[in-house]
Amino acid sequence: MGEGWRVRKFWVAGGLGTGLVLLLGLLVIGTYVAAAGLAGVGGRALGLAKGAVPAAYQDLVQKWGTLCPAISPALLAAQLYQESGWNPKAQSPAAAQGMAQFIPGTWQTHGIDGNGDGKKDVWDPEDAIPSAASYDCELASYVRKAPGDATHNMLAAYNAGAYRVIQYNGVPPYRETQNYVRTITTLAKSFEAPRGPVAPSRQAAGAIYYAQDKLGTPYLWGGTGTAAQGGRFDCSGLTQAAYHSVGIELPRVANDQWNAGPHPKRSELLPGDLVFFAYDLNDPRSIHHVGLYVGGGYMINAPYTGAVIRFDKIDTPDYIGATRVTSDGAKALPAANAA
Repeated sequence: MGEGWRVRKFWVAGGLGTGLVLLLGLLVIGTYVAAAGLAGVGGRALGLAKGAVPAAYQDLVQKWGTLCPAISPALLAAQLYQESGWNPKAQSPAAAQGMAQFIPGTWQTHGIDGNGDGKKDVWDPEDAIPSAASYDCELASYVRKAPGDATHNMLAAYNAGAYRVIQYNGVPPYRETQNYVRTITTLAKSFEAPRGPVAPSRQAAGAIYYAQDKLGTPYLWGGTGTAAQGGRFDCSGLTQAAYHSVGIELPRVANDQWNAGPHPKRSELLPGDLVFFAYDLNDPRSIHHVGLYVGGGYMINAPYTGAVIRFDKIDTPDYIGATRVTSDGAKALPAANAA
């Protein structure tokens, strides 16, 4: 992605760009120091991170995500995103339908009329989202006596069935089920509103060094830096390659990279964070550009056709927010799971 970036006009003078290059070493060192000092800091909250959920569904997710103690708005958001990517018309080859991907038989038994209009419609988010929360809570009640974490047991029951959770006194020893529990609980962190500072990424410094080395490279729509492409990139191709260089595999498209970790506030940005830009600031699905933050209000990015990889300011009207990439967060993304 990145062609939509043509509307941005923030060229950086050569002298300023050189100064930023010289500052990068200090910024990167600072990233390592912060990572060492803040590792493990942060907390989980019931609130949703700003911009994490499309505005059209945020109130529904916030309301129904507190239906029972085993779920939270962030966990419910993670399930819906993993199931359908917020697409209310999604349909799988296995006939799973709607935003929550209910199969018809399960919908008939567990679907509810969430909006009180007299019918339960699997294609209507106002029914599908409440039904997903209700089904989660039903499962949690079935396995409430099983030892262990109630949320983990609920997710395991969703994947393997309540009987198996009861049989094994908790999450059963099935790789698929254990991976599902880990994926959803990890992905939920990208939807949470943190109560404290978000722990820095230990891989951020290496990602910055990679992107810095590409400064001056001409932009290429669809570019991922291959030899056949002359080592050129588009915006998300550059960020994908930068984190690939430190062992983190991000999805190809900027929109999909948004949920690769928690979302720090603008005032909490650190070098290595991904910064995103969208057509609609209330809808992360409209993200059209991504860059790699380097500090001081600047990012390294591949802007658009005709430009080169360069420094640009991040404070523009289409700035929607940032993501602090984590290895586990990247692995939990649906695109990564499908690969």
